[in-house]
Parts: sequence; structure tokens; C-alpha cells
Amino acid sequence: MGHQQETNRRLADLVAQPEADLNLAEAALLIASSEYPALDVTRYLARFDRMAETIGKRLSGPFSPGRIILELNRFLFDEEGFAGNIQDYFDPRNSFLNDVLERKLGIPISLAVIYLEVGQRLGLPLVGVSFPGHFLVKLTVRGGDVVLDPFLRGQSLSPEDLEHRLESVLPQHKASRIELTSLLWTAGKKQILLRMLRNLKAIYATARDPLRALEIVRKSLIIDPHQPHEVRDRAYLHESLSCFRAAVLDYDRYLEMQPQADDAEAVRERRIHAQRAVSSLH
Repeated sequence: MGHQQETNRRLADLVAQPEADLNLAEAALLIASSEYPALDVTRYLARFDRMAETIGKRLSGPFSPGRIILELNRFLFDEEGFAGNIQDYFDPRNSFLNDVLERKLGIPISLAVIYLEVGQRLGLPLVGVSFPGHFLVKLTVRGGDVVLDPFLRGQSLSPEDLEHRLESVLPQHKASRIELTSLLWTAGKKQILLRMLRNLKAIYATARDPLRALEIVRKSLIIDPHQPHEVRDRAYLHESLSCFRAAVLDYDRYLEMQPQADDAEAVRERRIHAQRAVSSLH
């Protein structure tokens, strides 16, 4: 079995587990191992344990969630130097968890995964939040939700901060009609992984790297096979790589899943061209 096949089999086994048992960091590292075949997943998982252990030794006696967050922020951002990669935001390394751990640079979602993994080991019930345009983390406490931004050194965000961010990514007439609470729902672990993969797919599409983009789409469909647009995009990528039989199969599957899609007619046309290319190979 080839490396990619073995990695994808391990990822499939992992995401088949119940949400509560799914190891987010391990799954993210398996995504990265597509780019780094020699990646030692176990070694990187142990780093999360060591970071939490270091912080935990500083917490003696009764301590509040606020105190843990203070120590977590101090350790990750002041001592370890984790930071948002503003200079090269679209570098794919910002999405590979091993690279983020080594280089201490990432984007909101990859830094959030590190924040979640270390915080949860310290007993904080942190969860991810798929806020528009910028992934966040939240902690539910007695007085409500505390929303944190690992991309900005774990900064706590007020409702006014969140409204301002929403206005920066949506037209004002739309932003003003949206309740903030509707945008602060917990993102499940699979949702986090899929968002990481979508980021990588967009980067590889921009870089015109169909082979890498195809592998990312394959992993996305392993995590959730019921994504019609990923099936369609896999068909496009297969066609661009002259894998016409695979393209035809994916076009058929997309049309079966989305027979009334807005682009159904255009997809049927592409399927015809791909089928003609298959016939010409005989």
C-alpha cells in the first residue's frame, strides 16, 4: 500500500469514531503527512502533552478558567512565540500542524487547533467557532461565552469587536441583520478539519497545483462523503489531469446528488466531453 493510501486509510479509521473520541490533532497531522511522508505523528502529539504539562506545573491550588487562559496565553505567545503569519498568510505551511508547531507561525484555524489541544489538556472546555472570515475559540462560563482569538495572542473579543469584524467581511446591510449568537455555534472537529482542507484547496487552486488539490479533495471526502461540490471539484481536477474515466464517474455522482443544481447543465456538458475523451482512448 502506498503512503497516500495508508494515510487515507488511517484518516478514515480516525474520523469513523464518535465526535467525542476523534483526536483532532492526530487527524490534522495526518492531513499534513500527505506533504510530509516521514512525519512522526506520535512525536508531535507528545508535544501537546509536554506543553500542557509545563503550564500545569505553574497552576497550584484552586484556579479559575481565567487564570488558566492567562497562563496558556503567556506560555504560547510570550514564551513559545506562536503568532499569526501576517506576512505570508497563504503559505500552505500555515495549515500543516507540524509546520505550525516548528515555525510558530499559522493562520487562525491552525493556531486555534493548537490552542484547543493544549487548553483542553488543562481542563478547559474550549471549542472552535467558525466565525465568518476568521476562526475563533470560545469558552462557556457562568456569565456567558468568552470568545478568544489565537491569531491575536488569545485576545478576548467583546460583542462590539465581533460586530466590527462581521462588518469587515459582510456588506453592512447584511451584517446589521445577523444576530451574533447565530455565528458563535460550536464547530465540530470534522467541521474544523474540513475548513482546514478548504483553505488548502484554495491555495493549491490558486497555485495551479491540481495534484495537491486533488489529494486535499480526497481527504475532504473521506471526512464527509456527502459534499456534492467536493465531488464536482474532484471531477474537474481529474479532468484537468486527463483522468477522464474518473472524471465521468464523479460527474455522474455529482448529478445524482444534485440533479437540480444551478450548474447541472454545464456539468452535463463537461461530462459529455470527458466521455468523448474516454472513447478516444480505445
